[in-house]
Amino acid sequence: MSARFGGRTGLRGKLTQWLPGRRPREAVGEDGREALLLAAAAAGLPLAPAAHPAGYRCSCDRVGCPTPARHPVSFAWQTQSTTDRAQIERWARHQPQANFITATGMVHDVLDVPLDAGRAALERLLAAGIEVGPVAESADGRLLFFTLTRGTPEDEDEWWPCELDCHPETMDEHPGLRWHCRGSYVLVPPARLPGDDDQSVHWVRGPEHELPDPLSLLEVLTDSCARYAGEEPAQASWPLRN
Repeated sequence: MSARFGGRTGLRGKLTQWLPGRRPREAVGEDGREALLLAAAAAGLPLAPAAHPAGYRCSCDRVGCPTPARHPVSFAWQTQSTTDRAQIERWARHQPQANFITATGMVHDVLDVPLDAGRAALERLLAAGIEVGPVAESADGRLLFFTLTRGTPEDEDEWWPCELDCHPETMDEHPGLRWHCRGSYVLVPPARLPGDDDQSVHWVRGPEHELPDPLSLLEVLTDSCARYAGEEPAQASWPLRN
């Protein structure tokens, strides 16, 4: 894919673009929106349509929607999610206002951290030469690190839980690091959030970057989250192998 989504060349020199107040915001037109969605699907991220902003509210019919413009439009989003190009093109053209979610735990997981902690961790990871995959920034103050999934073993007894696991209904319980795996989802860029026009979810590093092993990022991310929370870095409480 083209380096326009964020190539490796000159990454160190571009770090300042990710610091507060230094990253340019560019409007994404309809053609650009569809191209970004297809690029995500081509990278293996399964997509499904999501709600979109209606002013400062959500486009869904739910009164007082707790996650405005951040949730799928169908209860069948897990089975509906797809990487099929033709289907995504139909959705994008027939629902021009829709955001899209990507279902985690199938091909990829997402490590979701507070923005300042995530920026510091990203700089540390790149400076250390650690492979970092796609990274998205959300205007609600989160940085999303896309990784390989922990897997969906046929034998459920092989599945190991993690206290960092985050699902849509447990978002408020995880103000620090959230691990989106099976049964969860995140918005995929480009997406719009309720509020001003610049309230968006956009790529910092695009989907052309290979998905890394989540454990290769986890220590730096947890350490950074602890530092920004004013705490001592906690010892790992998740299994390091299954």
